[in-house]
Amino acid sequence: MRARTTAALAVAALLALTACGSDNGGSGDDGPITLRMTTWSANEAHVALFDEIADEYRKTHPNVTAITFDAIPFESYTTTLTTQIAGGNPPDLAWVLENAAPDFVSSGALLPLDDTLRGTDGYHFDELAPAATKLWQADGTLYGYPFSTSPFGIFVNTDLVKAAGGRTPAELIAANQWTWENATKLGSAVNTKTGKAGLVVRDFDYKGWDNLSTVWTGWGAEAWSADGRTCGFDKPEMVAAMTFLHEATFTGRAFPGPGTTADFFAGEAGMTITQISRASLLKDAAFGWDLVPLPAGPKGDYAVIGQGGLGVLKKGRHAEAAADFLAFFTNPANSARLAQFFPPPRTSLLTTDTLARTNPLLKPEQLEAVVIDGISTGVVKPSHTGQAELSQAVRSALDPLWKPDADVPAVLAGVCTAINPLLAK
Repeated sequence: MRARTTAALAVAALLALTACGSDNGGSGDDGPITLRMTTWSANEAHVALFDEIADEYRKTHPNVTAITFDAIPFESYTTTLTTQIAGGNPPDLAWVLENAAPDFVSSGALLPLDDTLRGTDGYHFDELAPAATKLWQADGTLYGYPFSTSPFGIFVNTDLVKAAGGRTPAELIAANQWTWENATKLGSAVNTKTGKAGLVVRDFDYKGWDNLSTVWTGWGAEAWSADGRTCGFDKPEMVAAMTFLHEATFTGRAFPGPGTTADFFAGEAGMTITQISRASLLKDAAFGWDLVPLPAGPKGDYAVIGQGGLGVLKKGRHAEAAADFLAFFTNPANSARLAQFFPPPRTSLLTTDTLARTNPLLKPEQLEAVVIDGISTGVVKPSHTGQAELSQAVRSALDPLWKPDADVPAVLAGVCTAINPLLAK
């Protein structure tokens, strides 16, 4: 309850802060200027590229004396960010998770970007895919640049899969049999034969429930309706999906149970659901691996997308300079460089040739099947206004589900009871 209250108060403070006071987009942009951008990645390869781009920007902007990238742990990212803003220490730029996008966009916390981006020579604003920018707009105005529009796929430890005696996902795909039923059978076999975890939904860990959308979307389930007013947890599609997931965890042992951690990239699991930004962790992998799309569910093939937006905080000290740096950071040339980790929203860059040049660890066919096809057909992970409070309510109401004898329909009905008042706001 304390975590839920803290998160809710942090977002409430953000809304209160941005509803009053000066709206001049910062001041003091003549220099000297230091810019701070919050991120949720401390990955050395990511940070090195960010620093390279920042150094190039500063060469032509001597009034900007430093640009720093402040990595905040993913698990507490939004709460920490909103606490910084409410405490009078906002960053100049911030990554924003897709589940927090509705709050940030609607609150007025972010600076409109259209004029800056359209006014930047060679920016090619019109090539930003409308489907990618939709979540980051209000009344036709762009408040966040979707720097990462990244479909989820499954990384496979082919050594463990072969040791378990099963057909690899690639072989199942070739036989048109890459389904959730077969994926969990494979996960169970890996666990039984090797003692390693079968299939890990990365960043779930029985806390980040929205990551389970990578599974339940295959059943046609959704957390809530498109207009955000109707709970979807008690619908037949979600009950079927979560019953499948529960049985695969507690009976089949395909997924690691509560309290069990397994790092795929350290060779501790047969498969993991995550995004291509993690591929750099496999540079020195001591095992064979593959990347494949999510398995087909009862509703057929599907894709789920995680998005990260980059925005400028109105209350930052140097909003104008921050917007200019954002335009440089996301211009066509730098978007192509960032594409090795973060699939861009630029249609000109969503080709196998472009992505293959910046993703040497991945094969063109992997990029085509997981990234390009996924962006064209995928749905974004759940997001809603009031997401912090809503997310805590879902997590708390789902806790009884993670027991072997759980009554799945009853638990899911309880989720709707808990969040219906929040959806009605």
